[in-house]
Amino acid sequence: MDTIQRGTKAFNKANWALFLAGFITFANLYVTQPLLPTFAKEFHVSPAVASLSLSVTTFALSISMIIVGSLSEAWGRKSLMTISIFAASILTLALAFSPNFETILVLRVIQGVVFAGLPAIAMAYLGEEMDPSSLGIAMGLYISGNSVGGLSGRVIIGTLTDLYTWQVGMIVLGVISLMISVLFIWMLPNSKHFTARPLQIKALTTSLIQHVKDPSMLCLFGIGFVLMGSFVTLYNYIGFKLMAPPYNLSATIVGWIFVIYLVGTFSSAWFGSLADQYGRQKMLLLSIAIMLTGAILTLIGLLSLKIIGITIFTFGFFAAHSIASGWVSKRATHDKAQASSLYLFFYYFGSSVGGTLGGIFWMHYGWGGVIAMITVFLVVACLLSFLLKGIIAKQRIAAGH
Repeated sequence: MDTIQRGTKAFNKANWALFLAGFITFANLYVTQPLLPTFAKEFHVSPAVASLSLSVTTFALSISMIIVGSLSEAWGRKSLMTISIFAASILTLALAFSPNFETILVLRVIQGVVFAGLPAIAMAYLGEEMDPSSLGIAMGLYISGNSVGGLSGRVIIGTLTDLYTWQVGMIVLGVISLMISVLFIWMLPNSKHFTARPLQIKALTTSLIQHVKDPSMLCLFGIGFVLMGSFVTLYNYIGFKLMAPPYNLSATIVGWIFVIYLVGTFSSAWFGSLADQYGRQKMLLLSIAIMLTGAILTLIGLLSLKIIGITIFTFGFFAAHSIASGWVSKRATHDKAQASSLYLFFYYFGSSVGGTLGGIFWMHYGWGGVIAMITVFLVVACLLSFLLKGIIAKQRIAAGH
């Protein structure tokens, strides 16, 4: 098998290309998150309604992910990823000219659909093209691009909103994204281990059902749901907390707090590698425990401890997501893009549910309510992790291993 191995030129080019594609996707996906207080004020809507500028996008993304993942089995990986990042970049430019909040929501729904052309397909590409011994680190590096993109989009939009307007920030980010899209086309190696097949709806539906019937995969899907629901909830409403008394931070400073995302660049690659060495279940539980520790720290009133708590929480999240997503690719014995699509469907559906539900907790119970909701989600993630371990053990016994 002519797979891509760590340390080769092909490995470096593939990972840089997918790093950049992840950068574009997540810079544009989360671009409205630091703007939630701005939208609430400018368009006279509640925090929960303002959060729809992110929630409708992740919901559309989650639904579209299943369809696009299946389409890629017939149409190929690289072509759909290319269409996705170019369309997403153009739509960010269009957001700058939105006359009202309703238009923003419509454009963000469309953006959610086109975003679907990257995440699941990128994970499938890695699962097919990378040598198994290099998959953990490769998946971690790809997710690092997600974290850097998420950070950069927030910092750019937060800073330019304070200096100029949020519309200027959208234009700048859109232009940067278009430039990076060109690099992606040039750098990503063509698939060698992908075999296109005719688009057969019945066959694809059957394989989709097979993935859902696997209880171990369902556990991983559930873990993705609660992890992302927790993560988006914290970042959606921390801006409201920090821009209000007694902190009174500006949009620029709140935007720069997202520099914390850089720890995700490190933890995703590191824990992806550790999972290859010491086992996925142990490292997943450790990552979830780190997230919970960080969340609880944010309850302390001191600003410096809040920032430390957010940092620890972010470190744990990207580590956990790297492990869980890589685990899906490893366990899928067929239609890897579909399996990845299903994981990401639950992952982004968790973002939509958690992000909006968190707004209700924020409005009624304040920051303590937000952290209580996150704690419940993370406890569920731990329980699913233990359940997953038992299911895998039973499957091995049944298979005679």
